[in-house]
Amino acid sequence: MSALVTLASLRGISRHPWQIGLSLLGIALGVAVVVGIDLASASSLRGFRLSTEALTGSATHEIRAGSAGLPQELFAQLCIAVPDVAMAPVIQANALVIGETGAILGERRTALTLFGVDPFSETKLRPWLADLDAAHGANDGLALIREPATGLISADTAQRLGLARGDSLRLRIDSRVESVRILGVIVPEGPRAKLALDDLLVVDIATAQELCHQLGRITRIDLALPEGERGLAREAKITALLPAGAKLERSALRAQGLEDMTHAFRLNLRALSLLALLVGVFLVYNTMTFSVLQRRPLIATLRTLGVTRAQIFCTIAGEALWLGVIGTCLGIWLGTELAQRLIVLISQTMNDLYFVTSVREVRVDWSIVAQAAALGVGATLLGALPPAIEATRERPRLALSGSNLESRWRVFAPRLFALGACSIAVALLLFSFETANLVPSFIGLLFVVLSVGLWTPLLSVACSRLAAPLFGRMFGMFGRHAARGIEMHLSRTSVAIAALAVALSATIGMGVMIDSFRSTFVKWLELTIEADIYVSAPTLVASHNESTLDPASLKLLTQAPGVAEFTTYRGFETRLEGRPIHAAAITLNQRRMESFEFSDARAEEVWPFFDGKDALIVTESFGYRSKVGRGDRLTLATDRGPRDFEVLGTYSDFASDQGFVLISRASYERCFDDRGVTSTALFCEPGVDVEALVSRLRALVPQDQAITIRSNRVLREGSLVVFERTFAITAVLRLLATAVAFVGVLSALLSLELERAREIGILRAQGVTPREVRRLVILETGLMGTIAGLIAMPLGFALAMVLILVINKRSFGWSLDLQLDPWLFVSTLSLALLAALLAGLYPAWRMSRSRPALALRGD
Repeated sequence: MSALVTLASLRGISRHPWQIGLSLLGIALGVAVVVGIDLASASSLRGFRLSTEALTGSATHEIRAGSAGLPQELFAQLCIAVPDVAMAPVIQANALVIGETGAILGERRTALTLFGVDPFSETKLRPWLADLDAAHGANDGLALIREPATGLISADTAQRLGLARGDSLRLRIDSRVESVRILGVIVPEGPRAKLALDDLLVVDIATAQELCHQLGRITRIDLALPEGERGLAREAKITALLPAGAKLERSALRAQGLEDMTHAFRLNLRALSLLALLVGVFLVYNTMTFSVLQRRPLIATLRTLGVTRAQIFCTIAGEALWLGVIGTCLGIWLGTELAQRLIVLISQTMNDLYFVTSVREVRVDWSIVAQAAALGVGATLLGALPPAIEATRERPRLALSGSNLESRWRVFAPRLFALGACSIAVALLLFSFETANLVPSFIGLLFVVLSVGLWTPLLSVACSRLAAPLFGRMFGMFGRHAARGIEMHLSRTSVAIAALAVALSATIGMGVMIDSFRSTFVKWLELTIEADIYVSAPTLVASHNESTLDPASLKLLTQAPGVAEFTTYRGFETRLEGRPIHAAAITLNQRRMESFEFSDARAEEVWPFFDGKDALIVTESFGYRSKVGRGDRLTLATDRGPRDFEVLGTYSDFASDQGFVLISRASYERCFDDRGVTSTALFCEPGVDVEALVSRLRALVPQDQAITIRSNRVLREGSLVVFERTFAITAVLRLLATAVAFVGVLSALLSLELERAREIGILRAQGVTPREVRRLVILETGLMGTIAGLIAMPLGFALAMVLILVINKRSFGWSLDLQLDPWLFVSTLSLALLAALLAGLYPAWRMSRSRPALALRGD
C-alpha cells in the first residue's frame, strides 16, 4: 500500500511542474536572502575579528590611556619591574592610500592599518613578526629600524595595489600626507592568516611615531600575563606603576565591545531577511493546499481502499520535506552569490557607523548555512502542516465535493479574524516589556505580521462583496463574476493576497520609518550645522572622528581674513565603568548653544555650569543605553585619574547610534593632556561670500596637509549621502521580499487556472470568447492586488509605528518625528495592482486557450 501511495504522490507532482518550480523559487529566494545577509555580515565581522586577533597575537592584556597615549618611558619601567612578562609597545592608526608614487595603485581607495612595532619585543607576542628576515627577504632583520619611513605590507594587499619592493606609498594619516617605502611583503601561511593580515602596513615604532606625530608616545602596551595567582601578582605590580589615566585590561574586552556595537545593526538586518522567508511560507502553503485540492478524489479513493490517515499525512509531509530540501539547497547557493554582492554595502555601513573594515571576500560559515537550512526546511514543513492535517481530516464521501473546503474557509474566516486579534494582543504585550533585548520586539513584530494572514480571509470576503456592485456597474456581468470569484475560491485567493500584503506592508513600514528618520535627520542637520564653514581632519569612520588638525594650519585658518569667530571640537575615547565610550570636547558660542535641544533640562540650567565645573551633557542614544539623565553622575577615566562628572542634560543627536558624552574644552584641558583639535566651525563676517572664502582657506593649507574644508551646504549634502548609503541595504531587502510575494501571486493564479478549468469551460460553452475570459481573469487579479494594497496600508502604518517607537528606540535610542508621505501609500497601492496584473497575464492567456470539450468531458 505504501508503494501505491508513493507512486500516486509522484504522479501528482509530475503533472504540475510549474507549481513545484514556483514553490522552489519562493523558498530559494527566502533562504537566499537569509544566507546572503548573514554571510555578508559575518564575513565583515570575521575579517575585523581575525585582524584584531592577529594584531593582538598571544597578548592577554593591554595598557591604554586617553587620546594622548602613553609615555614611551613606561615600557622601559615595566620591563625592569616585571622582566618575566612578555610585553611589546604598539602604535596603531588608520591610514588611507590617497595616490601613487612610483607604483600603480588600484582604482578603489584602500584603508590600511598602520602597525608600529618594536622588533626586539615581538618575538613572543606575534609569531608572524618573529622572523623579519623571512618576512621580507632581507639579510638583516633590523632593516626596518635602520631605514626610516619603510614598512612591510601583506602580499595580497601589495598585489591588489600593484606594489612591489622599493615602491613608495602615499598615505593620509589624520590631516597629514606621508610617504612610506615598501621594504618587503609579508607572506601569511594559511587562509586564516591571509585574511587577518590583509590591508596591514607594519613599520618600526620610531617610524610610526614620526608618521603619526606622536614622538615620545605610544598607543598601547601589549602583555602576556600568566594565569592564576602568579598572573594576579604581576597584574597588581604593573597596575601600581601605571600613571593616572592609564588602565590595564584584557585584550579581548575591547574587540568584544566593538563587536557589540554592531549587534543591533546585524539583528535588524536578520529580521528583515526573515521577512522574505515568511512570505515564502505563504507560497509553500499555497502549493501544498493546491496539491491536496487537486488530489481530493484520489485521497478519497485511497482512504476507501484502506490507506490510513497517518499514511496520507506522511505523504503530504514527505512531499513538503523534499520540496524544502531542494529549495533550501538552491537558496543556499543563491545566498552565497548574493552575499558577495551585499558585503560591499554592509562593510561600507560598518565603516560609516562603527569601525574601519575592508573585507572584500565572503567566507562560507557552515554554522550559518546549517541555521539557514533548518530555517528553510522548517518553514516549508510549517507551511505544509495545515494542508497535511486538512488531508487527513477529509471524509472520503465529502472529498468528492469541490465546494466543501471553500465553504469551510468562509465559515472559519470570522474565527481566524478573532485569532488575529489575539495575535495583536500578544504583540502589544511583548512591546510593553521595558527591555533592551530586541528578541521580544521582533517576536511581537512577527505576531503583527501573522495577524495579517489571519485577517485576510474575512477582509477579502468583505472587500469582494463591497466591490461586486461597483464592478457590476463598471464592467457588467464579468465585473460581478470577478468580485465573487475571490470569495468563491477563498482558500487560494486569500493566501496570495496575504503574501502580497505582507511584502507591501514591509515596504510601507520601512518607507515610513526611513522617511521619518530622514525628516528628523534633516531638521537636526539644519539646527546643528549653523556655522558657515567647517574644517576637519579626514576620517574613515563617518559617525565619529578622533583625528587631529595640524596646529599651525588651524591657526592660519581661524585667523584668516573674513573669519569672525570659531568654535572647536575634539573627538576622543574614554572609559565609563571599564567600557570604552566616545566623547567630545567643545568650545561654544551663543549660536552654537542655541542649536541644542534638551529633553530633560532648560538651556539656562545647562550652559552657565558647563565650563565652570566637571560637568557634561549626553546624547539621547547614550542616555537611553546607559540609563542616565539630568542629575546623574558619571565617573570617566581621564589622564588625571577617574573624575566624577555631573550630567546637566540630554540632547538629540544623530551623529552616532552608540551615542557619546560632551564636555567643555576647559574641562577637557583640566583632565586630559591632549591639546589636539579634530574640527573647527568658522563663522564669517557679515557680507562675506562663503564659497569664495572656502576657496581662499583651501589655498592657505600646505600641500602636505589633507584637511577637509566645506561650507555648511556641502556638509549637509555629504551627511545625507552617508544617510542614504546606510539604508541602501534596506532597499535591497524590500525589493527581494516583494519579488518573493510576486512569485506567490503568480503561483496562486496558476493553481486557480487548473482549479477553475470546469468553470471556464462552462463559460466558454455558453459563448464567452477568449478575450472575455482574459478580461475576467485580469479583473479578478486586479481586484486581488487592490485588496492586498488596501490591507497593506494600515498594516504598513502599524509596522512603521512598531519600527519607530519600539525597534528603533530599543536598537539605537533615537526619538523620531513621524513623517507620512501620501505618495508612499499611493505608490504602494499602485505597485500592488501592477504586480497582480502582471502576475495574471500568463494565467489569463492560459485560461483563454482552454477547450470547453476537454474541461467538461467528465460531465
